[in-house]
Amino acid sequence: AVLLAAAVCTKAGKAIVSRQFVEMTRTRIEGLLAAFPKLMNTGKQHTFVETESVRYVYQPMEKLYMVLITTKNSNILEDLETLRLFSRVIPEYCRALEENEISEHCFDLIFAFDEIVALGYRENVNLAQIRTFTEMDSHEEKVFRAVRETQEREAKAEMRRKAKELQQARRDAERQGKKAPGFGGFGSSAVSGGTTAAMITETIIETEKPKVAPAPSRPSGPSKALKLGAKGKEVDNFVDKLKSEGENIMTSVGKRSTEAAKVLAPPINMESVHMKIEEKISLTCGRDGGLQNMELHGMIMLHISDEKFARIRLHVENEDKRGVQLQTHPNVDKKLFTAESQIGLKNPEKSFPINSDVGVLKWRLQTTEESFIPLTINCWPSESGNSCDVNIEYELQEESLELNDVIITIPLPSGVGAPVIGEIDGEYRHDSRRNLLEWCLPVIDAKNKSGSLEFSIAGQPNDFFPVQVSFISKKNYCNIQVTKVTQVDGNSPVRFSTETTFVVDKYEIL
Repeated sequence: AVLLAAAVCTKAGKAIVSRQFVEMTRTRIEGLLAAFPKLMNTGKQHTFVETESVRYVYQPMEKLYMVLITTKNSNILEDLETLRLFSRVIPEYCRALEENEISEHCFDLIFAFDEIVALGYRENVNLAQIRTFTEMDSHEEKVFRAVRETQEREAKAEMRRKAKELQQARRDAERQGKKAPGFGGFGSSAVSGGTTAAMITETIIETEKPKVAPAPSRPSGPSKALKLGAKGKEVDNFVDKLKSEGENIMTSVGKRSTEAAKVLAPPINMESVHMKIEEKISLTCGRDGGLQNMELHGMIMLHISDEKFARIRLHVENEDKRGVQLQTHPNVDKKLFTAESQIGLKNPEKSFPINSDVGVLKWRLQTTEESFIPLTINCWPSESGNSCDVNIEYELQEESLELNDVIITIPLPSGVGAPVIGEIDGEYRHDSRRNLLEWCLPVIDAKNKSGSLEFSIAGQPNDFFPVQVSFISKKNYCNIQVTKVTQVDGNSPVRFSTETTFVVDKYEIL
């Protein structure tokens, strides 16, 4: 029996998925399927209809049809048996026999159809065999992958440990006032730095080898190393293969925008007295560690919408231990603030402006103290032949913070394709137009204080700098809060609302 095509179509003859087993144009198959509903005689119960050139063998499935198009001289009994197998395959992949469900699993269905029919002739297979063939499960491959992932994980752990040792040694040398060894750079212009870097790279690679060589006797559990978001289905495996070959596949980062909206959304219950506490950070770090400059500006903005609360005092609690410099508005009573940490007007009889944002307190922190960096970024590119293996990790030093919608942006060399992503915490996006890799993390907090990303791409170590960071936080960095608001007359408490944002002006690792 020669099968020309197998299709799932609507009652109107619109093809949802169709697999042709012989050479056939798209217009031809669409024409055949469009003609099919018109040929059916509604008065009779049939499982096939014929035209001058082809035979349609069909089975209704709720609002759809499973249709086989065959030559007229094919064996009708065999075709009916094949049709039954096709009809049983569809519920294996689709939860409901509906158009959108069929479209969503079209590739799964096509792979299964190919197992039933080859070059127009029925294969001798049953449903269980089709399931096994489409899964393409290999025990040997699993063992090999598990062994390789374990080896790679051990090598990477060793490399990270070495990197931390070298960093610690450099910091110790700096503290003791000695000249810091020039090993952090990976691509610094100084000859000594570059040479030492190369030597250290070799040392790390050499020390890795003996530890990696012994393969474990049993494969370890599944590891996240070198998994590109695989979900265990053929379509996802195909996408993963494209990724591994350097194709630019965008991963979903839908959470980010909602997270940002959540962070930036004003409080629903804005009281008549509302405070905005805003902080902006501008930070520049060296790639070898070391804080070149960190500047943080903060402000309390007061908004009063009811004039009966215009004569008030704000009770400020300042728990900052970093030496932040505070400055009150010229109209605010400085002595009252210094003595009692209260913000009130110099003339108590006067009122704060109504329905406008008034800055009442500013603060500034400027430092080069490394321990003050809220989020440290360690980017470690190492050359490997013509390509670069890049390891980048973050660590939240200020554990009281919760950073939302974090994006760590790494520049990439142009014209070399997409990076091959190895291990990753979070998600990533490759912007091929701007040659950037964006590492996206919805939340970084005390429970999720560190993470890493590893990728490889053709390039030089210098190509991956400057690394830029952006985030939004609902907690401020300098622990300055308004704890109470009272009226000038009678000192009675006033209900108030607070909105806190901590954002990035500039955050670079050069």
